[in-house]
Amino acid sequence: MSIDITKVLGYQFKPVETRYTERDVSLYALSIGAAADPLDRDELKFVYELNGAGFFAFPTFPMIFPFPMMWQILDVPGLEFNPMLLLHGEQMMVLRRPLPPSTTLTTHAHISQVYDKGSGALIVLDISTVDAQGEEVAFNQLSAFIRGLGGFGGERGPSGSAHTPPERPPDVVLAQATQPNQALYYRLASGDGNPLHADPQMAAIGGYDRPILHGLCTLGFAARAVLKTFGGNDPARFQSIRARFSQPVFPGETVITEMWDEGDGRVLFRARIQERGGVVAITNAAVELK
Repeated sequence: MSIDITKVLGYQFKPVETRYTERDVSLYALSIGAAADPLDRDELKFVYELNGAGFFAFPTFPMIFPFPMMWQILDVPGLEFNPMLLLHGEQMMVLRRPLPPSTTLTTHAHISQVYDKGSGALIVLDISTVDAQGEEVAFNQLSAFIRGLGGFGGERGPSGSAHTPPERPPDVVLAQATQPNQALYYRLASGDGNPLHADPQMAAIGGYDRPILHGLCTLGFAARAVLKTFGGNDPARFQSIRARFSQPVFPGETVITEMWDEGDGRVLFRARIQERGGVVAITNAAVELK
């Protein structure tokens, strides 16, 4: 395991084309728990073309666009590591406009920052997804934490957060159960084929007694709670989301989303896990709504 920051910083990934259909949009929505109640018309529109109501992509769908290219991180010059030691640290996404239910887009990515966190290295990717005219549809920023790769003498990076919940009870709390096979659904929908989320033996190499849920799957559950509670489940109102992944979630656990309305469309939230005494899995998180 080693890192040469002079080679890693600024590295450009090969662009990846994403061609998706209503089937892909529906599978993604199902993989983050949408329409668990098939009679809920507000969520049915994300998985089925309701008569007179249309069919809509759930607004966090663009968060999966980078993953078909993520395998390229294994080929970055100057970066050698065990992929089982890579964890998704933080995610930020800005949606420039609502997505159509089917289209073709292109995603570009480069490594914008590398931080030395002591116990590991934090690799930050800036990711832009554009349409056929070159106009940006969505922007993602992904932080990947590689355990055991720290101590190379680099900058530690920023600390703290502007998205800490206030010192008062949440305005709304919503509990949602994940399924024991949730990660297997999500890996099909997202293109994130990391065996850490499917293979018990590979999860053991990563230090877990069973496969863990994708962080973005947990974030999808929380995003659904926020949009449903404060956005009327209207995807046109969604502007951005950001979050830090603080603890792994295991498929089958219950995600409790605590939400604070800050006004002007800004909702702070936090996700706890019911079965483990309320351990915090997602923190420093916020959604901006129109």
